[in-house]
Amino acid sequence: MSTAALWVRVSTLLQDETNQLPQMQEFAVHHGHTVRYTYRLNDLSAYKGEHRDVLGQALDDAYRGRYKVLVVWAIDRICREGIEEFLKLVRQFRERGVTLVSIQEPWLNGSDATSELLSAIAAWMAKQESVRHSERVKAGLAKRRAKGLPVGGRVAGAKDKKPRRKRGMHAG
Repeated sequence: MSTAALWVRVSTLLQDETNQLPQMQEFAVHHGHTVRYTYRLNDLSAYKGEHRDVLGQALDDAYRGRYKVLVVWAIDRICREGIEEFLKLVRQFRERGVTLVSIQEPWLNGSDATSELLSAIAAWMAKQESVRHSERVKAGLAKRRAKGLPVGGRVAGAKDKKPRRKRGMHAG
């Protein structure tokens, strides 16, 4: 049995990590991995790089040999910065003796040459989706401005509907 870590990231507080976590745990067990760590990131943008602190912790833990497999739901959950950044990340984990595996992209788990080529395509697609999402948000904000409706920010004195979750690494 090898040790594994799970990388669980949701982009907003309206999303829930329970969409990813059970399948990831099942995947790890099915492939003979013991889950030692779970890196949880909630309401953080991978495109803006807000996940870098937790990613640094995951790389440090990999260097220390705390796990051998990092399971992600999909590559866009760990990187949306494009091909170069994603391939760099895969290499950094490889150099630390860790294999990056994806639930949604099983081809990532193949040979190095094949997975690098397909990873490059998937990383490009993830970045493009992030750019399109940003464009849709900007268009929606422009539409609200044109109608004279409030744009962005909280209403003064209003409280969040959901409490903020902690982010980072959790053993277990």
